[in-house]
Amino acid sequence: MGKIKTHKASAKRFSLTGTGKVKINHCHHRHNLGLKTAKRKRHLRSGAYLDGAMAANVKTMILK
Repeated sequence: MGKIKTHKASAKRFSLTGTGKVKINHCHHRHNLGLKTAKRKRHLRSGAYLDGAMAANVKTMILK
């Protein structure tokens, strides 16, 4: 029986917590930071959790 390979691009962007949630980092925090407000940059600095069908899709891609 074949096995599902880990999607390496997704594995670099998402991580699983101990309870099984999918943790992500926000995008748009690399360049052109002078145009963005301090509040916007501050909120982009923190991580977030995926939920619902998107989290289920990511879990199948990053689990070995």
